[in-house]
Amino acid sequence: MPKTESNSITLGTRAPDFILPDANGNLFTLDQFKDSPALLVAFISNRCPFVVLIREALAKFASDHADKGLAVVAINSNDAEAHPKETLERIGAEVKTYGYGFPYLKDGSQSVAKAYGAACTPDFFLYDRERRLAYHGQFDDARPGNGKDVTGADLRAAVEAVLRGEAVGGTQVPSIGCNIKWTAGNEPSWFSTAA
Repeated sequence: MPKTESNSITLGTRAPDFILPDANGNLFTLDQFKDSPALLVAFISNRCPFVVLIREALAKFASDHADKGLAVVAINSNDAEAHPKETLERIGAEVKTYGYGFPYLKDGSQSVAKAYGAACTPDFFLYDRERRLAYHGQFDDARPGNGKDVTGADLRAAVEAVLRGEAVGGTQVPSIGCNIKWTAGNEPSWFSTAA
């Protein structure tokens, strides 16, 4: 299956603002999460096998860390016209089916994905209290078909460091997944059709 790595983003980069809807018509902005000491912005999909593999673990991960101060917001930026499983309605169904206790939003214009530099699903951006990028890497080393358990170990270690007010140590291994499905003619400069 084709794989795309997350882009290299400079740590310390500020989180771009957004205003995006969920399936119930509620609008969310970056500022709504200002009281949380850590914010995870996760670009995900309803159909990518890399996301399908971790989605239940991601829901539990978010739930486990909510009381500790981690806010999570998921964003779907895939072209819903070409990929009907990525519609706002299907996003609502995913929230109910997999118990996402965090907002799952639709980036229909794909402008938010471009602003963040998101390239794949899943693509994780972890921000500290000042909303500066502290971690941009994998959930863990589980991949479809590699037989490894889904643990969230890499992201867990990063979140725990940020919640302690510390820098994230170690090597940040890029996330790997399906490329974001860009609308024809809307592809960003980093997009490669070979991926």
